[in-house]
Amino acid sequence: MASSLITRLQQVLLLVALAVSPLSLKAQAAPGLPEADKQAIQQYTLTEDVFNRLVAATKEAQAAGIHPQQAGDPSQIHSLDDLARQAMSSDPRIPALIAKHGFTPREFLLANIALMNAGLVVQAKSQPELAKMIDQSKVNAANVAFYEAHQAQIEALLRAGAANGGPEAGNGGQ
Repeated sequence: MASSLITRLQQVLLLVALAVSPLSLKAQAAPGLPEADKQAIQQYTLTEDVFNRLVAATKEAQAAGIHPQQAGDPSQIHSLDDLARQAMSSDPRIPALIAKHGFTPREFLLANIALMNAGLVVQAKSQPELAKMIDQSKVNAANVAFYEAHQAQIEALLRAGAANGGPEAGNGGQ
């Protein structure tokens, strides 16, 4: 989620992620997903293997110069599969890159949403206003613990994304 590839997905995922994230107040403004997709997101558990493949894909995307593009039309997203199609179509190199690292488009999105949701919960621990908005019934505690255990590595990826011109650098990734 921290590189250009991941931050591109953040743009596309933002509204959808809010719909299924622990942020209860924001969920009502985001497009809805089928209940089965919401459950898949909530139940997806990050593992060392998935994280290592995300890191490898992120680093390769940075090296290849894959940068975030404008997010597509959120009104066209009615499922995770719609989201995957939209995200994969943003750069013709993305599908091959994620396949090379053993992801289907759907799993790649699930992993990124799980990581993003866990990051929101971790961030909320130091931000009382954000913490008030967390719906604890939607928190995957295993993913939060995983995020905390890998926080230094995730922050390093964020810094690398910023150094490579990602949105963290203040240019919106464009």
